[in-house]
Amino acid sequence: MQRGYLIVIEGIDGAGTTTQAARLVDALRTTGRGAHLTREPSDGQIGRMLRDMLAGRLPAVENAAMALLFAADRADHLHREIEPAIARGAIVVTDRYYHSSLAYQGSNEDREWILAINGRARRPDLTIVLEVSPEVAAARRDADQRPEELYDRIETQRRVAEGYRALTTAVGTRERLVTLDGARSMNELAAEILRLAWETCAG
Repeated sequence: MQRGYLIVIEGIDGAGTTTQAARLVDALRTTGRGAHLTREPSDGQIGRMLRDMLAGRLPAVENAAMALLFAADRADHLHREIEPAIARGAIVVTDRYYHSSLAYQGSNEDREWILAINGRARRPDLTIVLEVSPEVAAARRDADQRPEELYDRIETQRRVAEGYRALTTAVGTRERLVTLDGARSMNELAAEILRLAWETCAG
């Protein structure tokens, strides 16, 4: 049986994480490699509640409580979906993971505490951060006619972008983290992400 891997695609809202995660899974599958696409918040019970909070369908709770809910959803997501897929030998590609908690909730909380409450989460084999300016990301969301969500205000997105830039310090040398210019063309980015994924899974 092939070994399973966990690859994470990260970035601010509008960076292209959803598109690139899907393209990576499609590219892996065309080679015959087992690949599994997932996302956070997950499609589980806690994840659905978080999506309702982000969309304004439910009132959001304060920042520390949000961080705890995201950590709880992550624990459920790992147990219910990610770990079983990895055990089957799949390359699991997730659109967001605990790095989002460090960047989003960590903009107003101690990042060491965020790391601590996610301490049991499996470390990714590769994390790719797509870096774009908050202004470019906002223009993309507008062009896609996305409804505004909880963290979409430009001031918040600027803090979150700073949080992503601080990720290298936050995760230290615990894992492989690569930052790519998310303003590049989708095809160029997809090719680079696929190269990094194969490099990781061949190691």
